[in-house]
Amino acid sequence: MKIIVRAPNWIGDSVLALPAIQSLSQNLPEAQFWVATKEWVRDIFLSHDFIKGTIPLSDADDLKSLKESANKIKAFDFDAGVLFTNSFASAFLFYLAKIPERWGYSRDGRGFLLTRKISTKKLKNSFHQADYYKELISGLGFKAGLPSLFLHLTKEEKKKARERLLSLGVDLNRPLIVLNPGASYGPAKRWPAERFAELGSLLQVQNKATVLITGSGNEKELAESISSLMTQKPIDLMGQTSLRMLAGLVSQSNLFITNDSGPMHMANALKIPVVAVFGPTDPSVTGPYQEPAVVIKKDVPCWPCSYRECPFDHRCMRNISSEEVYKACQGFLG
Repeated sequence: MKIIVRAPNWIGDSVLALPAIQSLSQNLPEAQFWVATKEWVRDIFLSHDFIKGTIPLSDADDLKSLKESANKIKAFDFDAGVLFTNSFASAFLFYLAKIPERWGYSRDGRGFLLTRKISTKKLKNSFHQADYYKELISGLGFKAGLPSLFLHLTKEEKKKARERLLSLGVDLNRPLIVLNPGASYGPAKRWPAERFAELGSLLQVQNKATVLITGSGNEKELAESISSLMTQKPIDLMGQTSLRMLAGLVSQSNLFITNDSGPMHMANALKIPVVAVFGPTDPSVTGPYQEPAVVIKKDVPCWPCSYRECPFDHRCMRNISSEEVYKACQGFLG
């Protein structure tokens, strides 16, 4: 039996979906599992022994692109497709690919395209995304244990990460702390740059730590802003790593400080201590799923919201001081 999984489009959601995909493979040990994925999250699904391979999808979801992706998938002759996405387009893709069995949540008006559809009516309102994927597996009639996040790296990937750090002059005997100040969703989810700079300086001076800044290339100005405000110049790798290299670098760190973002879940899956600064979003839904992690959040009357840019004074984030976050960091650094 050959099964294709339509992966989520976000980095964090893809990490959170891995335990459910693994659980499905354990229920169907004779099946071969493939993952259909957007290119920017493809790296999440490499180096896992329960995933045979990946099929890249077009960035666009117009009819022409869907037909092209469907023809690519059709050539593999899959027996079933499992949707970890909620969109109509993703179900239509599997329909166009003529996959005989199409399983997923009945959402976005796509129920008639599914051969096994799972209702969302009985799901709790506040529901962590990892549990949402687990419930999909349970709803399909399979056993699904409590998710435990993971992200497998090869020995070679870890070695290359260490070599990259050494080439940058990093002393691996000192604490290595990663600042992840971006959030692809928008600036509403970002703790202010000056607070990251204040925190980074505290860690450099008080803990003798090496500070590394990571993120996507389109957030380069954010890293430059933080660097210019810090006491000592940090190592800026914003936009200079693949997802696999980022995971390797994070695996060598002592602490990961972040907004609500995809790399936050990568660090959490790698079992690296996470200090997560939350503003408009709900950590019970998208926060770090497992220990070691701590979330810092302020109660404000306008929370929660889905704004990409705060139309007010961004108090949910500005009310969080660098000293408060530094104190939380000390719980992991000693």
